Amino acid sequence: MKAIVCEAYGPVDDLVLRELPEPAPGPGEIRLQISAVGVNFPDALLVRGLYQVKPDLPFVPGIECAGTIDALGEGVSGFEVGDRVAAMSPRFGTYAQAVVVPASHAYLLPASLEFTQAGGLLCAHGTAYHALVQRGSLQAGETLLVTGAAGGTGLAAVQIGCALGAHVIAACSTPEKLEVAKRHGAHAGINTSGDDLRGAIRSLTGGNGADVIFDPVGGELADTLSRSVAWRGRWLVIGFAGGNIPQLPLNLPLVKGYSVVGVFWGNFCEKESDQAHQNHQQLFELTASGALQPQLHAVLPLAQAANALQQIEARTVCGKIVLTL
Repeated sequence: MKAIVCEAYGPVDDLVLRELPEPAPGPGEIRLQISAVGVNFPDALLVRGLYQVKPDLPFVPGIECAGTIDALGEGVSGFEVGDRVAAMSPRFGTYAQAVVVPASHAYLLPASLEFTQAGGLLCAHGTAYHALVQRGSLQAGETLLVTGAAGGTGLAAVQIGCALGAHVIAACSTPEKLEVAKRHGAHAGINTSGDDLRGAIRSLTGGNGADVIFDPVGGELADTLSRSVAWRGRWLVIGFAGGNIPQLPLNLPLVKGYSVVGVFWGNFCEKESDQAHQNHQQLFELTASGALQPQLHAVLPLAQAANALQQIEARTVCGKIVLTL
């Protein structure tokens, strides 16, 4: 099979296309012939050796995919050869024509859901749904501020926040990205490159701050965000696309009575697999019904994986990039 291989930690343009043996499923596992692969910011961190885990070299990157089951391991029930599924791989490896994953990490797809939609739905929308529902307890009528609101995870949070009945404020680095966020439901927007972020948040929230902040950016925005959470608010820490891991003065959540809540979708899927299954099936049904409409920035062939990751690192992507085979 063809696969994208990381042979040494470093720039994403060092990735190479190789022929590898096709994997065989073990007990409790299934093998997919992959049709679509979601490209995510953590994939770039993984290749650079900057992710929370570092797989042994060489390895095939990739967290999520969609395709067709062509082999079942011993003891697998609930699936048949020929089933259309989306899946996440705890051992990475989805940038390939085939991958083996635990059957517990696969999800049957509605017949109306296309592989290109499903292939990029688990990580971004799964993270946003888990963050807003389980970790943030977002309620209808609350104010949700989303940073990086035109990126894959941020735009997913905008869509899901609107579906949950929140008043959504999108924070983006360009006017063009703000327009994308507004097209997907954001009620108001802040240009983080030109606007006074703290002043804009105060103005848009009547001086109260945001009830929930969904923050995949971190970096230099964090100092302002730490002063912009409402009383009893929740600051959801998703990641650090801004580059730096911020330091938080703990007197601020103490005095302002808010919570800083970590969100790690991968660990959630491992430790609370039943709840993760419910979340993801709900996302598939919402997408199949048209209630959610994932934004595909581009659909590229597998061989252009490095190009896709370069676009994500440059923060020029609005929505998701999906690789097809």
